[in-house]
Amino acid sequence: MKIRKITLILLTIMTVYSSLGAQNKSQVERPKLVVGIIVDQMRWDYLYRLYDRYGNAGFRRLLNEGFSFENCMLNYIPSFTAIGHSTVYSGSVPAIHGIAGNDFIEQSTGRSIYCTEDPKVKGVGLDDPENKVGKMSPQNLKVSTVTDQLKYATNFRSKVIGVSLKDRGSILPAGHAADAAYWFDAKSGKWITSTYYMNELPKWLKDYNAKNMPEKYLNQDWNPTYPISTYIQSPDIKLLGSYEIGFKGYDNLTFPMKTSQMMKSLGVKLIQYTPYGNTITTDIAKLAIENEKLGNNKTGETDFLAISYSSPDKMAHQFSINSILTEDLYIKLDQEIADLLGYLDTKVGKGNYLVFLTADHAATPNAKFMNENKMSGALHRLTPYEKKLNDYLKNKFGRDDLVRNFNNYQVNFNYTSIKEANINLEDLKLECINYLQDVKGVLYAVDMKKVAVATIPQYIKEKIINGYNRDYSGEIQIILDAGTYDLEYHPTKGGTHGTWGPDDAHIPFVLMGWKIPHGSTSDEVYMTDIAPTISSLLKIQMPSGSIGKPVDYKMK
Repeated sequence: MKIRKITLILLTIMTVYSSLGAQNKSQVERPKLVVGIIVDQMRWDYLYRLYDRYGNAGFRRLLNEGFSFENCMLNYIPSFTAIGHSTVYSGSVPAIHGIAGNDFIEQSTGRSIYCTEDPKVKGVGLDDPENKVGKMSPQNLKVSTVTDQLKYATNFRSKVIGVSLKDRGSILPAGHAADAAYWFDAKSGKWITSTYYMNELPKWLKDYNAKNMPEKYLNQDWNPTYPISTYIQSPDIKLLGSYEIGFKGYDNLTFPMKTSQMMKSLGVKLIQYTPYGNTITTDIAKLAIENEKLGNNKTGETDFLAISYSSPDKMAHQFSINSILTEDLYIKLDQEIADLLGYLDTKVGKGNYLVFLTADHAATPNAKFMNENKMSGALHRLTPYEKKLNDYLKNKFGRDDLVRNFNNYQVNFNYTSIKEANINLEDLKLECINYLQDVKGVLYAVDMKKVAVATIPQYIKEKIINGYNRDYSGEIQIILDAGTYDLEYHPTKGGTHGTWGPDDAHIPFVLMGWKIPHGSTSDEVYMTDIAPTISSLLKIQMPSGSIGKPVDYKMK
């Protein structure tokens, strides 16, 4: 009898423990908060080029505690901001997600479209709600994002917020179902949003705007972090101005930069071209974590904060990556990353959050700098060839308005004129390709619809196919020589991106935090793999248009 009772008690205990075990297994383990960090125009080698200049709590911490994919590449062209942000968060490419550039042409009508424009919404936080800087939403993004999928997986109990100086840097990562996306109005110096998300700014953001922080930061001037003589990764300070484009009234830049004086004529928009642009971005990110309780959601669900640091892109276009100003920017950005990670440790708890660092694209060195150092590189402006090509086509077809432009390194046609003149499109494309192939600096001119049979390297072929959206891309893809780029800002100074080569296509991808081991791999992975990898970690469905795959973050 006693044995039977003991047996029953043991069976009861086993049943209870079995039930508890089943219950525990039914609870999906996820981090409290995911923080996606995109550094706009960050080359992969910046992790190591300035490694000795960084502190231990920023980029070094990410590398020394996290897992780094050392060979993460873009697998499409052109390499522009809106496409990169869309691809990182969707795991998709322009052919599918529909963001074919920062701006692109609706081929059927000839209408130019800005990537996040939305005439149906109004600005929030602006004196004039009809100002176009506020009339933005993710409506042009045709697929879901990992942030959308997280919202869906938790029946929309998770909070998702995007923060960036650029509208496209906050809106596209935050996705369609976001609680908020905030961006910077350069004219007023205020952070704003649109009625797509809300009808009024939250109090915490109103309070920040009321402090006029851009003015306060710019009044501090921009001083170098270290003694000037220690900036050995950049041209000598005496050459400042050789590769940097100045500002109106300030053609000859000096360092330290007297931003307090410059602001008087240039306005607070100047902050975008200084490290303080990153500082105000970190400010808003931290305020969002604090006031929206990100990572401490009362529902207990995982939240997501998408941050994009835009000043590195703004500055590299203006100053080039071959500038002491750019070197100091990254040293100061390292401090911002350290500040953010330390804040997350305090507010969310070390080990409770997952961070990933990446970029929307990289950057090509200034051609003048490369040539002066006996290395290859060239700037070839394509815009003048728009008229030259139209003049050439007039001799063939009798019309000089058949080509609209070379936007996004593509030949965009005027289909109305082609139809009116009853011109065979295949004949027209062939003439354009024949002409472009003889233009100096053009490596290939490729018919988008015949890429599969083109005699070009498979590596480039795949990028063209992934980047071609039949509704929003041109008919012909222009591929420039390696190290060659098109830049409208200045004939010798500044810098840009957009091309197919590693300079523009090799980006960082580092995971750190929740359940991520320390390590690295040199296996090639792609930007399209980032969203599926985060989805896999969160145990949620990958985005609707994803073509990437979850990648292995175990040391090999």
